[in-house]
Amino acid sequence: SEAKDDKEKSVYEMYYHFAEPVSKIAGHRVLAINRAEKEKMVSVTIEVPEEKLIGWLKRQVVHQKNPYTTEMLEAAAEDSYRRLIAPAVEREVRNALTEKAEEGAMTVFGKNLQQLLMQPPIHDKVVIGLDPGYRTGCKVGVVDGTGKVLATGVIYVTHSAAQKESAAAYIKELIQKYDVDLISIGNGTASKETEMFVAELLKTMPGTKVRYIITNEAGASVYSASKLGAEEFPDFDATRRSAISIARRVQDPLAELVKIEPKAIGVGQYQHDMNQKRLDETLGGVVEDVVNSVGVDLNTASAPLLNHISGISAAVAKNIVTYREENGAFTARAQLKKVAKL
Repeated sequence: SEAKDDKEKSVYEMYYHFAEPVSKIAGHRVLAINRAEKEKMVSVTIEVPEEKLIGWLKRQVVHQKNPYTTEMLEAAAEDSYRRLIAPAVEREVRNALTEKAEEGAMTVFGKNLQQLLMQPPIHDKVVIGLDPGYRTGCKVGVVDGTGKVLATGVIYVTHSAAQKESAAAYIKELIQKYDVDLISIGNGTASKETEMFVAELLKTMPGTKVRYIITNEAGASVYSASKLGAEEFPDFDATRRSAISIARRVQDPLAELVKIEPKAIGVGQYQHDMNQKRLDETLGGVVEDVVNSVGVDLNTASAPLLNHISGISAAVAKNIVTYREENGAFTARAQLKKVAKL
């Protein structure tokens, strides 16, 4: 690949004057070069021993020298190679490389997603979720052992000392009021400052049982701004929904992460450059495999989680939740027969 403009600094700098044998190039480099080409940062060609190939082609066409036809046949062979054969073969090679790279990337993506979904849940713990931020403050969500929301709020830990003190008093109050076991801190912007704040706070509480954990918050903001997030928590704004999601994904990663489109969970590279249909099928398959191998708790599973069980549609999943809300917890599996459409 060659740079369109050497002076322009970009993430693709290592590909400005780059060459590697087709048989050895790694998949992630293929995808990076494709993206750089798409963004018009580099131009890509496949180098071949052109003269050698054209010579071979001419020998296939011209079997014996003839002063009238040889020159024309050789010119035709050369023209057909340059104008038709070479571009077609180059496209074919590039497509084959891309396809192989995408398959490899999807496999890695699928494995990462599976590991994330299979993280063991931390049951029956009251959790404070913190979604860190600078300007807009750190959003707080408290959930009980079943994931039910107890309280939400906003604290400022990166501004003035006075605000930090009032934030510490607020969190202490929540810990005492709700008998909190765990604080889950999102790993995004301002995470380090929030972690330091929490660590200092816990030091001032000798003998406390409260621990803190750093949680991967990828996709929390996507969920909080989604239609599903709005349906689940119509009374909260998007930022508070993400704090609740960060708290809940410690309690039961699978139940919380199935609400987010797998691509948004952030465990793969170049997902936007891939064949979206194939990617959705692969990741959807991983989610379904995990949900069906783990199973779900009929009395706590959300509609999106139930929807991933083989044979249960979105409508039926909603009906199960509605039945549960109207009639209380399921006590026998036979009660499922009373659920509409099931």
